[in-house]
Amino acid sequence: MASKTSFTNRLALITGATRGIGRAVALALAHQGAHVIITARTSGGLEELDDEIRKFGGKATLLALDLRDGAKIDQLGPTLYRRWGKLDILIGNAGILGPLSPLNHVTEDAWQTVLDVNLTANWRLIRTLDPLLKRSDAGRAVFTTSSGAASAKRAYWGPYGVSKAGLETLVKTYAHEIQSTPVRANLVDPGPIRTEMRAKAFPGEDPKTLPTPETLVPLFLELAAPEYTSNGCVVSFSEWEKPKPKPKPRRATTAASKT
Repeated sequence: MASKTSFTNRLALITGATRGIGRAVALALAHQGAHVIITARTSGGLEELDDEIRKFGGKATLLALDLRDGAKIDQLGPTLYRRWGKLDILIGNAGILGPLSPLNHVTEDAWQTVLDVNLTANWRLIRTLDPLLKRSDAGRAVFTTSSGAASAKRAYWGPYGVSKAGLETLVKTYAHEIQSTPVRANLVDPGPIRTEMRAKAFPGEDPKTLPTPETLVPLFLELAAPEYTSNGCVVSFSEWEKPKPKPKPRRATTAASKT
């Protein structure tokens, strides 16, 4: 069930915010009152998203951020602390596909780039933003994974699959470490979604047969809400969206039926 929470006055940082899932989630959070810190590699897409957010009166801070730049990620925590003193929501959505080829054909540079963006950058984000999330009354960290790739069921998906398997372990480890704090960390497995990355991975697939990134928004909002207290979970969108069985009505017990 989608969260009905208002995110008014909550501060959210979204990586990979200019396209696909990240863009849809950033717009939704801004619509519901959050101040969104939107990040991406280039400023052009950020400015376009900022224009759209401003049209409905939303608030955004733009941050051009290359997730391969570890030193710049490390500066995030101190920078945000000086301006806001806390962070309520981290959406770790950015990721790259990398080469789809046999492992012995993957170059060292390609391997390192995928791990830097999909795994190491998220470790750095956790490391620098953890103190700020703990200053929130209900810090929430939500990361985008791909459990199908992480389970190593696909040939030729080595770098991407390894990075997502590492990400799931990373977030679950973090979840155990923050169990006694107000912070919760979870992952979303979107499954097949109509994104540029999906089109690159499956060029023969008809994108019109896939759900749009906007369909995932209610799930992300639910996990980002203060009321969501599960921790260390991988939430599959396909399982989450299945209709929940309604409880069977109980027969009323009357005094007459007891005699």
